[in-house]
Amino acid sequence: MKNHTDVSSGMEENVETVDVIIPVYKPDKGFLTLIEKIRAQTVPVNRIILMNTEQKYWDRLLYGTTLERQTHNITVKHLSKREFDHGRTRNQGVKLSKADVFVMMTQDAVPADEYMLERLLAHLRQENVAVSYARQLPTKDSGVIERYTRAFNYPDRSCVKTKEDLPKLGIKTFFCSNVCAAYDRKTFDDLGGFVKRTIFNEDMLYAAKAVEAGYGIAYAADACVYHAHNYTHRQQFHRNFDLGVSQAEHPEVFAKYPSESEGIRMVKGLVAYLNRNGMKNKIPYVIIQSAFKYAGYLCGKQYRRLPRRLVAAMASNKEYFS
Repeated sequence: MKNHTDVSSGMEENVETVDVIIPVYKPDKGFLTLIEKIRAQTVPVNRIILMNTEQKYWDRLLYGTTLERQTHNITVKHLSKREFDHGRTRNQGVKLSKADVFVMMTQDAVPADEYMLERLLAHLRQENVAVSYARQLPTKDSGVIERYTRAFNYPDRSCVKTKEDLPKLGIKTFFCSNVCAAYDRKTFDDLGGFVKRTIFNEDMLYAAKAVEAGYGIAYAADACVYHAHNYTHRQQFHRNFDLGVSQAEHPEVFAKYPSESEGIRMVKGLVAYLNRNGMKNKIPYVIIQSAFKYAGYLCGKQYRRLPRRLVAAMASNKEYFS
């Protein structure tokens, strides 16, 4: 793993075109802030491509806003909830783009500053890198547990992960997040894009394919977005059920490089952190939360043995099983 403390922000002399692709579902007013922040980046964005699930929610957002009159570089593709898939929908968005580089984002991520895209692209343009992904910072309303989790998964030091890191990093070699990630379009097409049908992990599955093909995955610690979740225990169960299903459906990646040890390492680190900082009262919450996560994950891994109706009830993405 090649570590980097700084990557030059200067882009190549040849001007590249950049599109931003965002799957959207039930957007709220905060989504308008994301659009404003994207348009304020130092790197000009050619097009913002929105893969919107259910048109009625998009129309509801537009009503009475200035965005309705500012759609000169926005393309909206509507689809039904039944049509949505984490892999296929993003592939469809890529097909709408003619840019040299496309950036995948989610609707609840917000650039930390105007240099986010510039820095993300600088990391992407390192030698033989297929994708670069941004650092995720906790939001103002994030609690101590969420803040620790973000710091654990998104440290302050950049790196490039390659096939050589598999013995040491294992599954973390493939870690990549479409919350905010930049892709080289030519490499993406050469590798066949995202998996066409998946309940989760389309970003990691692509990263695994890229690493196995000899490419690097760049983590851009200086390209930051605010992104965090305050999930309930039930929501954690559903989310980790989907994670388990994804891993069960792709043993070519996850059976070879299991992720359980990494989860255990994070929980142990979090408990030790709370203990050191006089927050022992939060440790029972962490244990209960971890139990919900692990139960969801185990059920997801064994979903083929469960009744289909129960599987749909446990899943976060219920349409995947319809």
